[in-house]
Amino acid sequence: MSEELRPDINIKEPQWDQGTFMGRAKHFFMVTDPRNIVLSAEALAKAKRTVENYRHGLVSPGLTEDELWRAKYIYDSAFHPDTGEKMILVGRMSAQVPMNMTITGCMLTFYRTTPAVVFWQWANQSFNAIVNYTNRSGDASLTVGQVGTAYVSATTCAVLTALGLKSLTKHLPALISRFVPFTAVAAANCINIPLMRQRELQFGIPVTDENGNRLGVSTKAAQQAIVQVVVSRIGMAMPAMDAISNARIIIIVFCLQRFPWMNAPLQVGLVGFWNISCDQTCLVFLLLSSMMVSSLEPELQAKLRASSPGVEVVYFNKGL
Repeated sequence: MSEELRPDINIKEPQWDQGTFMGRAKHFFMVTDPRNIVLSAEALAKAKRTVENYRHGLVSPGLTEDELWRAKYIYDSAFHPDTGEKMILVGRMSAQVPMNMTITGCMLTFYRTTPAVVFWQWANQSFNAIVNYTNRSGDASLTVGQVGTAYVSATTCAVLTALGLKSLTKHLPALISRFVPFTAVAAANCINIPLMRQRELQFGIPVTDENGNRLGVSTKAAQQAIVQVVVSRIGMAMPAMDAISNARIIIIVFCLQRFPWMNAPLQVGLVGFWNISCDQTCLVFLLLSSMMVSSLEPELQAKLRASSPGVEVVYFNKGL
């Protein structure tokens, strides 16, 4: 090992303590840094090579600890934690803020006409489908049919919910209609995420011990992971859409009556600001989640008692 680096840096784990909210926040903001989406293929390959070489005890001359951690976070932002495959660009977490701020801002701006509602709900669920597929837990693959079913079901649900609510709120105060996009998004998340990750519910996801050693696969862990992700996603959308709806009233009074063309840019900008702060909802649950062995399915409990009697808690990647 080179003199600049300690040989015992555990780059399988985040740089900061994930037992604290601040530690999870620092880790999350590094992984979701939007600057990572503009990195070249060469930069990603170099980061991957640096990380994999270090794990095998090989270090480039002059590599520092800061450079190693930077490589680790570039690697984490672009490569799936379970499969090691390069993820779809717009599905990476580093694309969340710019993509969400654009789509959500437009949903909140263009909600008065039926074609606009249909288009932006379709655009949002198309993006969500890519994100859910890209950030699924474990190494289970999905067939084209399964992906298509999840995509069509979630998109149809979002559009029908938005149109139904739009019709119901037609004669109600305008303030109520501003919550239509959020309700449609929340309903679609409850369908999109479980369907896109249905293979995990059927066959389970890998569970490990505290050292990352694979112990088996669990459908109970998959259920817990998906529930946590659904709650996180709805929580992320709630404060952004609520805050922007309220802020929009103030903006209209002071600005948009004079400059109506500023509506969409201001909506997108405000959503971007709130996305940066509200994405911390994901931090309520650790990316590497855990559950007691006693909560696993009986057959897996029996297997672990026989093969790993000292293990009381198992860990799994819940996905994002």
